Amino acid sequence: MRKKVLILCTGNSCRSQMAEGFLKSFDSEMEVYSAGTNPASRVSRNSIKVMSELGIDISNNSPKNVSVYLKDSFDYVITVCDNAKKTCPVFFGKAGETLHIGFDDPADATGSEKEIISEYRRIRDEIKRDFMKFYKGLS
Repeated sequence: MRKKVLILCTGNSCRSQMAEGFLKSFDSEMEVYSAGTNPASRVSRNSIKVMSELGIDISNNSPKNVSVYLKDSFDYVITVCDNAKKTCPVFFGKAGETLHIGFDDPADATGSEKEIISEYRRIRDEIKRDFMKFYKGLS
C-alpha cells in the first residue's frame, strides 16, 4: 500500500530535505513531501553536498511553506526539529498519524569548514538511521 508522508521542520532547508531524500531513496512508490513553518530561500548547500556523497540528489528541491499542504491528506506527518513541534504542534490538514523524530540543527554548527561538514554528516547519518527504522516499521 502506497504511503503519503509530510516531513515538517522550520526552515525546510536541511533536516526535512535530507529525510525526504532518504525516504524517496528507500521506496520510489512512497509519496514524500517536506515543508517548513518559516521556509528558507533555498536548500542548504551543505545538505546537498552530504546527501550527494551517498548518491542522493536534493539539489533541485526547494523549501516550501507548510500552508501549501493544508488541503492534502497524509498517512504520516513527521516533525524533525523542536521548532516545528512548537510552532506547528497540530497539522491542520488531514494526518493519519503525527510523529516527532527530532535531530540537532546542522545549520547551528560552528568551527572550520571541515568541522561543520562533519556535523552535517553526523546528522545526515542519524536521519538515515532513524528514518530507516520508521520505514521498516510501516506495514
